[in-house]
Formats: sequence, structure tokens, C-alpha cells
Amino acid sequence: MSIWLCASVPGQPYLEEPYKGVCYGILLRTLQSPKPPDVEDIVFCSLLQSALKGMQYFLNGGKWKAIPYQDLGTLLAVLKRFMFYGLPGMSVEMPQVLYPAPLPQYETVSAAKPEPSQDSTVQKKTAGSQQNKKRKSRGKGKKAGAEGKRDAEEGEGDEGKSGVDQSVPPASGVTPQLYPSWKKGSSDSEFSDPEGGMQSKLRLYQARVRQSALQCFLAVVKCVEKRILYGYWSSFVPDAPGIGGPPPLTLLTIALKDPSPKVRAGSLQVLSALLEGSRQFLSTAEDTSAPRQAFTPFSATLAAGVRELHRGLLLALVAESSCQTLTQVLKCLAHLVSNVPYNRLRPGLLSPLWKQIRPYIRHRDVNVRVSCLTLFGALVSTQAPLPEIQLLLQQPGSTSALNTPGVRTPQELSHNWRRPGTSSPGAGVEGGPEGPCWLSQLCVSLVTQPREEPYSDSDAGGSGGASLEPSPVRLEALQVLAHLVKGYFSLAQTSLLELGQLSARCLAEQEPSVQLHGAKLLEELGTGIIQQYRADANTPQSAKLVPVCQVVQFWSEVLSGPLISALQNEQHPTLQTSACDTISSILPQAFSQLPDKTQVLCITLLLGLTYSENSLVKSAAVRALGVYILFPCLREDVMFVADTANAILTALDDRSPNVRAKAAWSLGNLTDTLIVNMQSVGLEFQEEFSDMLLLNMLRSATKASGDKDRVKSNAVRALGNLLHFLQPVHLGKPVFEQPLQEAMTALIETVRGDATMKVRWNACYALGNTFRNRSLPLGSAVWSKEAYSALSYVVTSCKNFKVRIKSAAALSVPSTRDCYGDVHQFAEVWQALALALEHSEDTEDFLEYRYCASLRSQLCRALLHLLSVCQPEDLPALRSSLSDQSRPVLQDFLVRYLGDKDVALVAGVDGPAGEEVVDHAAPEDGLMVLNETLTRLKGPLEETACDRSEDLKTVVSFLEDVVRNFEEMKESDSNDSSLQLSKSP
Repeated sequence: MSIWLCASVPGQPYLEEPYKGVCYGILLRTLQSPKPPDVEDIVFCSLLQSALKGMQYFLNGGKWKAIPYQDLGTLLAVLKRFMFYGLPGMSVEMPQVLYPAPLPQYETVSAAKPEPSQDSTVQKKTAGSQQNKKRKSRGKGKKAGAEGKRDAEEGEGDEGKSGVDQSVPPASGVTPQLYPSWKKGSSDSEFSDPEGGMQSKLRLYQARVRQSALQCFLAVVKCVEKRILYGYWSSFVPDAPGIGGPPPLTLLTIALKDPSPKVRAGSLQVLSALLEGSRQFLSTAEDTSAPRQAFTPFSATLAAGVRELHRGLLLALVAESSCQTLTQVLKCLAHLVSNVPYNRLRPGLLSPLWKQIRPYIRHRDVNVRVSCLTLFGALVSTQAPLPEIQLLLQQPGSTSALNTPGVRTPQELSHNWRRPGTSSPGAGVEGGPEGPCWLSQLCVSLVTQPREEPYSDSDAGGSGGASLEPSPVRLEALQVLAHLVKGYFSLAQTSLLELGQLSARCLAEQEPSVQLHGAKLLEELGTGIIQQYRADANTPQSAKLVPVCQVVQFWSEVLSGPLISALQNEQHPTLQTSACDTISSILPQAFSQLPDKTQVLCITLLLGLTYSENSLVKSAAVRALGVYILFPCLREDVMFVADTANAILTALDDRSPNVRAKAAWSLGNLTDTLIVNMQSVGLEFQEEFSDMLLLNMLRSATKASGDKDRVKSNAVRALGNLLHFLQPVHLGKPVFEQPLQEAMTALIETVRGDATMKVRWNACYALGNTFRNRSLPLGSAVWSKEAYSALSYVVTSCKNFKVRIKSAAALSVPSTRDCYGDVHQFAEVWQALALALEHSEDTEDFLEYRYCASLRSQLCRALLHLLSVCQPEDLPALRSSLSDQSRPVLQDFLVRYLGDKDVALVAGVDGPAGEEVVDHAAPEDGLMVLNETLTRLKGPLEETACDRSEDLKTVVSFLEDVVRNFEEMKESDSNDSSLQLSKSP
């Protein structure tokens, strides 16, 4: 009865919590109770299956909150017991409770002794019926045969169907203990018809219990938080292979030894669910360091478990012939590959897997082919570029296994793979390092070329073109191409024009999903080209840039094809969105060389799409304009900048948060362009730019700074640029007075507020950008004191060191003493910086320690700047910060700063492409500033009044100590280097 109480009716709430708890208790007790002696085995199996189904309904009711977490170990112990229930040749005694632990929990396994309550009972009954065999054979034979046929259809009979020739070797390095026992052949021949029928029926019911337990476990994985469930991994996921004794019982044991393909597939589904999203747990796995003798660290233990997973799943892949189960093996491998930190592991894990899965691309079953391509996509996208994958992609392609029609069984796969000449280094020039990548050519052929062999039953409902591959295969091939281009563009760029033609062909098709994947591939190709041309790109010297003329040819062909039609397809807004993203990935150098009519067409279409009624299309178009506004050939065009600004301001008032976020990002890029033009073009551009449009931009950015954080972060960036751009001609107009005050107030409140750290560091950057405008009344305006106070507060109190770095950088921007205001304001800034430097290593978050060096360097840089502009009336404030306790600390930090050759300071502000800007401070400049300050202060030392002479002497003495200690440290380092050189052979 509890099973139906736990079930739910669609659209109606589940059973109330108290009743659910009662049902849970009944179901759990039922599963924990032993089989009564007077109950038939098949009846007991039906009871277990019903209880497990009820438990599954209960778990599907929501998150794991109906019962305390401590009951999870009891439930998992019960499920693990029934996952192996009736598994032939295995008797399992499980603990009553499983506990979360990083180490495996061992079970008692007796492989030779069957369970008396199951197999022995059947044997007794069948033995007792031998004397009546002749009399009952005529009447019962057909019934037993029918039952045997059903058993063959539902599980047991698949064993014979999935039997594989022993000529197929197990995967390299796999222990013989894990070799699938179900591959040794069916045992039905050992029994007579009635006896075999009873045995098969019991095995069928036992397999259903195991399958129900796995389905219940899958429900547990979906409703329990991964961080809690991870503690129980050691009971279900294989660890390092044991030395002596049988291997532990895990989900892989079921995948390799269970005779039912449905049960094997169920175990792989559970393992896939455990592996999905496990990257944060597996990230600590590492085995690249030298092995330790005293103890094995947890990272090495985890790495050994990862290797065992690869080994077991590879064996399951080689042995499996059931198409449905084979699909689950490939999916499970894809989840594993996507979450393993291969850059922390010794290479060699992926090469055997790569070799084994290649022939499955031509498997007759469409689901197997799709899963195989999904796995290839995971291989080329995980932590790309991996050196091992790079080498595998450069190897020659197989000319037989990949083109063999109708590959169906592991025997055929193994035979085709081992044909002479297929693995020869010179087999096929198209796969060599100098030619196109073989995987790229394969995916292109899967998308464009007709299939030579007939379809399997699962191919029904494929693509519209009967001769082409089914749609799932073509879409997955396009997805693999996109991953390949994104992770290994240097290998894919040799086929740039061919891939462009493929994308255009996909865009010209009628199926929307094919069009979308074609547009995505185009976007990845464009992004890959842009990444190559970035000045800061870490492009290997061996990699050659795609010539600009070839890029121009590529985009000319693309834009003359169906991409423009996709931009105008209002019936398919998703395609319009993807097309906007695609044309925003044009290389700026290539865009300037496109025909004028093509440039105008792209701009016109994007400007028009910013007024689309669909928010996705509008946001994509606004973002694309934010990319175009940075193009050198467009940013000096006042008309284009004005049109783009108007479109962005309209989108900034949209009701969709996503549209406003993209508009704010584009506004930040547009204001970056204003600053660049101010420096390159000068007054000519500023005079032509509309004052009213500038005022509207200032007001809109101020309003957006009060929006959601993802809008606010770029709105404050735009405010800083706009305040930097304002000229005396603007500031002299009364209409700008109030918007200026409101903009500064918005920045100050954002710096002090409780927004995310990303927003606050952008606000600090914006204030520093504002301070660069010498036309602003910095130091005398009302908002000036509030701005300095906000930055001083943040530099000493903010928990995030990147925000402190940007606040210190902002405080060092003003170039003259009068910009810092009166004596009290200057003293507040100096004391805040000195206090922040003194406590620059105090933090409760250990993750912030990586920014300690950058923070100290920026604080030292700011202090030296204030020293360079200080006046005699500021000396008392400087002296007060040099107490007996603080002086040696500050002195030590300054000496260390001067000794650093180059310090990278993380700016933390979003750049045009969303990346963080990094400043580089030169400590040699700091030494020059320090010497100039000393010279300036020493000159009037004799003429200084008595009441100030002590302040001046203290400051000069402090600076002289810094210079002297730095020279001594430098001399000591020089002597140490000379000594090392003299000792070298």
C-alpha cells in the first residue's frame, strides 16, 4: 500500500510530510527484513521490487529533507545490498549502515557459495519434480518455454545474445578478476526444460530487484546534494586495485559481471549521475609528483581511483555488445572525461580510450554513434588544449575502421582496428600534422556525405534527407567540430574555408537545429581567429596566424551566403540571436577590408535588431554593437558612435534584465572608445560629439548604477569614462552641474555599499578614472572629500584584496597636491594607506593571500606618490604614522617593494572583452621618486621653523633608512650571486 501512497499525481502536491515519513519507515523496514522461510523466492522478489519502487516514488518527491541526513547511510547500505541481489556466483553480506569516509568500506564476499534462500531452494524444488518430469512434460512444456522466451526477451536471454568471442582481448592493464563473467556463455544448457524455466524465471525476478535498486539509487543521487553524497563514493566507485583478495563491490562490478544488460545499463546510469558535476571533488586528484614512501596522500589515492574508473569502463566498452548498454558506457565515459583533471595526472589515460572508441563512429546503431561523438566532444573540450589530445589529433586517420559499413560487434571492431597498415604513421596524408585534422574531416563527412550502409531500427525518424546521416548524428558532429575549433584552433585552421562552407550549407537547410549548430560553428571559427590576433595571446611560435586576406575571403563568402537571411528570419528568433553572435566575431582587421556595402549591411541589420520585440535578439544585437564600437575603422566615425549610443541607451531602459546587462556592457565599451578618441583624435572628435547625447549617456549610466549587480558593474565603468571625458566646455554649462553631482554620488555609494566585489572594484576603478580629468574641481568640490573618504575606508576595511588594490590605485592618481584638498584630507589618505600597508597580510580568507604581494606593491606605490607631492604642512600627519611600532614595518615593506623587479597589479576592472586589466608597476621608478623627495625635503631643512623641524627630521630620517637598507640588501644580493658564480664549474 505504501508504494501507491508515495506515488504522486501530476499537477497535485505530494503526500504530506508526516505521512511520507511513515511510508518511508515501512518501506525501509520491509527492505531490511529477511525473507521468511515459508515465502517463495519469486514472491519475495516481487515484494522487494514493490518496496524499492515505493522508495523511488518517495525520493522523487523532492530534495532529501523528509528525514534526517544520518538515515542516508542506512538507505544506501540497503540499496547496495539489493544491487547485487541474486548475482550469480556471489553471496554478499553488507553492513547495516554505510558511513561517509574517503576510504573504502569492505564487504564480505563469498564467490563460491550461493545463497541458500535462492538458488538452493530452486534446486530442491526442481530435484523433487524430477520423478514427475515425464508425466508433466507434455502439459507444462509449452508454458515453461513461453516463460523462457519472455525471460530471454527481458534479460536472461540477452546473455546469449551478448556473448562475445574470447578472441577479443581485455583492455590493456585490466585485471582478469574484472573480466565479465556473463561473457562465458549461458548456463541454460545445464538444466532440463522445467528446471531451466524455473531457474530463468527466478533469475529474471532477481534481475528486476537489482534493476529497481539501481533506479532507486539514481533517485537518491538526484535528490541528495552532491557534497553530501560524495562522502559515500568509496562504497560505490572503485578505488585503486587491491593487492590480494577479490576486488571491492562497486557499480563497475555490476557493469562488468551482471548477466542482464538492463541492469548493467542501470549501474552505468547511476555512475554517470555520480560523475556529472563532480569536477570540484576530483580536482584534487594528482599523481604527477614523485611517489612517497611513508604514506599515500589523498590526492594520489583519488588519482588511482580515477585510473581504475578508466580501466574498468574501457573493459566494459570492449566487452559490451548490447546497443542500449553500450550507449550508457559511452555516456558514462563522457561524464568521466568532462570532470577529470588530466593536467594533474600522468599522461596515457586518454590514448587507449581514444583508440577504442574510434571504430564505434561507424556503428550501425544511431544512439551508439551519437554517444561516441559526444565522448569525442568531451575529449577535445576538457581542459583544452591537452598535449596528449593534441598528439592524438595529429595522428593519421584510420582508413578502414572509420569507413567500414555496418560495424556491429566487438569482434568486428577489434578486427577492423587491427588490420595491417591502419595504425601506420604514414597511412593517409590527410591525417598528418601538415594536413587537415582527421577528426575534422570525419565530422564534415558525417554532416555532408550520404551513408553507404542501411539504417538500423533506431535510425527511424532521422533527418529529412534519407541519404544523409540522421539528425542526431549530424548535430553531434557539428558540436564536436565546434569543440575542436574552440580548443585546438591551430589544427582546425587548415580547413578554415571548408568549415566556413559547411556552416553556410547548414544555415541554408530547413531544419532549425542544424542552422543553429552551423551558426555556432561560425562563431567559434571567428573567435579562434580573434584569439590568434590578440596582442596578449599565448600563441605558440610554431603556430601560424591565419592571413588577413584569407580571413577576409572567409567572411566575404559567409556574408554573401545565408547568414544575412538568418539575421532577418523573424520567425526564428533563436537563429537571429546566434547570427548576431556570429557576425560579432569578425576580426576587426578583416572587417575594415570587407566591401563598404557589406560593412553597412552588417551595421544596419544590427541597429535594426536592437528594436526587436524578442529580448534574446535585442540583447545579442546590442552586444554585437558593443563589439563593433571598438573596431578602429568605426570608432572614429561620429555618426556611427552616435547611432550606437542611441540604440544602447534605448536598450538600457528595457524591462529585460538580460538586455540591460548587455546594454551596460556595450555602454562601457562605447565610453572606452570615447577615451581612446580623446587621446588619438583630440578636440575634433569631442567638438563633433553631441553635448545632449553625452548628457543623456551620463544620466542613463547613473540610473543604471542602481540596477542589478550585473548591470551595475559596467554602468559604473561607463560613469568613470564619461566623467573622464567631460571637458571645460561641458562643465561650464549649468545643465551638467546636477548630473555630475549625481554621478559622483552614485560612484561613492557603490564603493561604500554592499554590492558584489566585482561591482565595487569597478567603482574604485571608475573613481580613479575620474581623478584623471584635470578639468574637474578635484580637491575643492563637495563630492571630492566624500570620494577620498570612501576610498580610504575601502583600502583599510574591505575583505577583498582586489578591491583594496584598486582603491589604493585610485588614491595615487591625482597628480598635484591641491587635488588632495586640505591638510586634514591629505592626512586621512596618508594614514589610511599606511595603516593598510601595515596590516596588508591580515585576512581571514586564505584565498586572498595570493593577492598580498600585489596589494603591498600598490600601497607602497601610492605612499611614494603622496610623498612626492607632500608639502611642509603635511609633515605632522606623516610623522604621526611613523611610531616606534609602525616605522620598522613600513620601512621593511618599502625596501621589499624597491627590491622587486616587476610586480603585476591586478586591476580587477572589466576590459572591453570582459577580461581583467593588469597594470605593471616598475619599482625602479619608486626609487627615483624616493630620491627626488629626499632631495626636495633636505634642501629647506635648515630653514624650517622649529616647530616643524622635528616632523621634517623624522620623515627624512625614515626615508634615508629606507634607501640605506635597500642599498645594503642590493649589495648583499650581488655578493651572493658572485659567490655562486665563483663556485660553479
